[in-house]
Amino acid sequence: MFGFMMLMGLARFVSYGWIDKFYIQPKFHFTYYGFSWVKPFGAYTYVLFIICAIAALCMAIGYKYRLAAITFFLSFTYIELMDKTTYLNHYYFISIVSFVMIFLPASACFSVDAYKNPQRNFSQIPRWTVDILKLLLAIVYFYAGLAKLNSDWLLNAMPLKIWLSGHADLPLIGPLMLKNWVHFAFSWFGALYDLFIVFLLINKRTRLIGFGFVVIFHLLTSLLFPIGMFPYIMIASSLIFFSSSFHKKCLAIITKAFRLPKMAVESSKKYIPLREGLYKLSLSILTVFLFIQLVFPFRYLLYPGELFWTEEGFRFSWRVMLMEKAGYAQFIVTDSETGKSIHVNNEEFLTRFQEKQMSFQPDFILEYAHFLHDYYEAKGMNNPKVYTECHVALNGRLSRPYIDPKINLADKNESFKHKDWILPFNETIWGL
Repeated sequence: MFGFMMLMGLARFVSYGWIDKFYIQPKFHFTYYGFSWVKPFGAYTYVLFIICAIAALCMAIGYKYRLAAITFFLSFTYIELMDKTTYLNHYYFISIVSFVMIFLPASACFSVDAYKNPQRNFSQIPRWTVDILKLLLAIVYFYAGLAKLNSDWLLNAMPLKIWLSGHADLPLIGPLMLKNWVHFAFSWFGALYDLFIVFLLINKRTRLIGFGFVVIFHLLTSLLFPIGMFPYIMIASSLIFFSSSFHKKCLAIITKAFRLPKMAVESSKKYIPLREGLYKLSLSILTVFLFIQLVFPFRYLLYPGELFWTEEGFRFSWRVMLMEKAGYAQFIVTDSETGKSIHVNNEEFLTRFQEKQMSFQPDFILEYAHFLHDYYEAKGMNNPKVYTECHVALNGRLSRPYIDPKINLADKNESFKHKDWILPFNETIWGL
């Protein structure tokens, strides 16, 4: 299911013309710190997507599975790293799941590999190979729930109050989207859902109720918010919590419907790794990986200031749909020797989507400032200084100054240190 859903997602990306829009048309690409070398390949970027799609299909049918899993992880993660303007939590989720699946015996049975080599057709696999996927889902949900325990979300129903009000034109439920109590109901239900859904899915007695909540919750989010395949990926992924007997029944139905060889579901052999040394190494790698996944989302505690304002430690921490930020950034480039200044027209270098994202994210602003420095230096300016007049509005608050306008951003370098040129928020959003 993971492989087929990834194939559908990639096909959807191509059909909407997003490869050209996000990776080929832009003159400039925002990169992740340490990954500035990851760039699109121009028209050949389509080839990368084709390779990724083929790998997804091979994962789905279990053909050359290990090679397919490695290829999918590398190609998809490269796509994700090409431009952080397109960052979404579920892209990160796909990357970490595909990394873990490299080490799992997912083609042990009901696969082309198992059919071609009956000696490697196993129906019983180590419990940890299933539990590790459950744990990844638990991290996503529970950490997202913890992040919602903040005053904006619970006490002000922000930013849902803004987003839901924009759906007043929906048939039947549209008028409800303007009701204050609906905004709070959605906020509180969302927090409780994220915090407790995994516990409902783990417990056999409450599993069906939990899965019902999963379906309702994600279909609603799909209806109300433009988050692509993510709701359907989460619905499908939740099936991992069901018992082995459930999955065997599913495989039996698929076998009968498509007239597949019955040997795919009749094996009773226990999985035996080909190389014991590699198997133990895999366990060590995944143990370290899981520790990182558990700890990494809390790196924001190392930074001062309001997280939603500075966004230092915000990404890759499962803080899903917690902010509505809008900004305006005007850049001034000044020649160090002559003192001559020009005001930059951002549309000359950025797409509208890039400019929107850049205007309220400090690492975007800094990277763009360095780009402008290099661009105008190449045009003949002497060591150009780059300043910005930037204002940002957060979760319905009035717009306020964001970046110190006296700071030459060309002198500031990206690092893991606190960005002291971000102006203070002077307000507290209580929570985790």
